[in-house]
Amino acid sequence: MKASPTAIDGMLVIETAPIADARGWFLESWNQPRFDALLGLEVRFVQDNHSHSLQGVLRGLHYQVPPRAQGKLVRVLRGSVFEVAVDVRRNSNSFGRWVGVTLSQENQRMAWHPPGLAHGFLVLGDGEDLIYKTTEHHAPALERCIRWDDPAIGIAWPTLGQPPLMSERDAVAPRLADAPCFD
Repeated sequence: MKASPTAIDGMLVIETAPIADARGWFLESWNQPRFDALLGLEVRFVQDNHSHSLQGVLRGLHYQVPPRAQGKLVRVLRGSVFEVAVDVRRNSNSFGRWVGVTLSQENQRMAWHPPGLAHGFLVLGDGEDLIYKTTEHHAPALERCIRWDDPAIGIAWPTLGQPPLMSERDAVAPRLADAPCFD
């Protein structure tokens, strides 16, 4: 495995190395000591989430505020997504910046989002199954969301020829300037 830094402080794109032959492939998707060394810190995951979405679905941009802020390790089991992170840590050098990367069953990449990043994705293919590990349990009272199309952030989402399908909550989320952020 190899971790590559991004334009957001602490966010990494992780390249995996599946072992393939005529039967298929094998991939070690989680190994505590290996990831601790790769990330340069000890990460403890407490929950796994699995999202299944249809083509054109946009989810996000979601995050949890302290004291239950979540770090997330995201990967796609089936399909392809445009994975996005936005830095919502006001004291960060990369506050308000976004990073987008394609995660798919073909490229087997993963994305590490440290606590303080908003997370979202757009389903690119016929559908997807995405899983992510979190460093904190889901805490509905601490969930927050920012607008996927906030012009101050300027995310260059891929176009699919139709408006994205999203929840009402995501469609009416506040802009970053009006959302609670990390201090």
